[in-house]
Amino acid sequence: MPMGSFTSVPLTREDVQDMDFEVPALTTRESLINRCLSELPKNPPLISRNFVHFNDLNEGQNRMLPSMQSLSYDTVNGSTNAACNDGGRFRVLTWNILAQALAVGHDNFVGLPDGTLNWTARRLRILHEILLYDPDVICLQEVDHYNFLNACLTAIGYRGVFCSKPDSPCIYVVNNNGPDGCALFYRNNKFDLISASSRILEIWRVQSNQVCIFATLRLKETGQQVCVATTHLKARQGALLSTMRNEQGKDVANYVAACGGSSKPLVLCGDFNAVPTEPVIETVKSRLFVESAYAKLFGGEEPPYTTWKVRGDAEYCHTIDYIFHNSFCDIESVLMLPTEEQVGPSRLPNLGYASDHIAIACDVKVPL
Repeated sequence: MPMGSFTSVPLTREDVQDMDFEVPALTTRESLINRCLSELPKNPPLISRNFVHFNDLNEGQNRMLPSMQSLSYDTVNGSTNAACNDGGRFRVLTWNILAQALAVGHDNFVGLPDGTLNWTARRLRILHEILLYDPDVICLQEVDHYNFLNACLTAIGYRGVFCSKPDSPCIYVVNNNGPDGCALFYRNNKFDLISASSRILEIWRVQSNQVCIFATLRLKETGQQVCVATTHLKARQGALLSTMRNEQGKDVANYVAACGGSSKPLVLCGDFNAVPTEPVIETVKSRLFVESAYAKLFGGEEPPYTTWKVRGDAEYCHTIDYIFHNSFCDIESVLMLPTEEQVGPSRLPNLGYASDHIAIACDVKVPL
């Protein structure tokens, strides 16, 4: 019996709320980006960021980054993927996109600008954010409109895998679009899919309500195999919840290792719902021998935030989203987080950004 989150009888709906959004069979990334921009208001502008390439930073700079506000380096343009088109290179993006049902019926956001949670516009902001940075692998959490994303991304050459939560809180919200879960997409002309699987994570040998997806991909150009996994651990604060997340982290590590992630290049990413000092982060690092892609930029520390929101009980500004990699991978660049000015006074989400979490991404090189 899974560990559920609610007790009322759910009304589970099918994922059909985006049938009005038609995607031409012959379309391109650029045309979808232009469609998003043309159908969204010009003001406020959507948040746009850059990649910082580690080759552009000298050793002194790399040790002395006090905050994201002060960064002003020459960067790799975030709208192109030129750095990832040769050899064993690929770009990974991970993002908790904020399930629509939870956003309107559960999360109790405070002070959002009018129209922030309108799905017709918000889905365009989600799509734009994903396409803007041209990732080769896309890992998403809180996906409750998978058919929309799958239709758009399949049309431009991606293939996807989806795993819903066994007892998603979305299905208890009126007018929901079905359960939320994790999704993993890969660029079909970049990779061959060797295998893909998913797991309902366990806590003390009992199934929980969180999942993990694991995929083994082969780079077409070099024949190298790489492993990518994504997960979304249990939310909320408190000692018991921290302990339960740590148990889920152990299960993630065991599952990833059993799938072969310890012997090949591995990228594990997602929303861990845990600040860097929580036990689960060290558990995952030590059991899988992985490190954080972003810690390389911030002097061994994580960035100050990957989520910034105001709910009814408090304001939350901390890092709970991560990209981990093992020693078979070199991280060449990371996508910078938006500044406080870009986030704005109402925090996230808002009319310039679709989610309360910030997408993070990195360029990975697998040495030949």
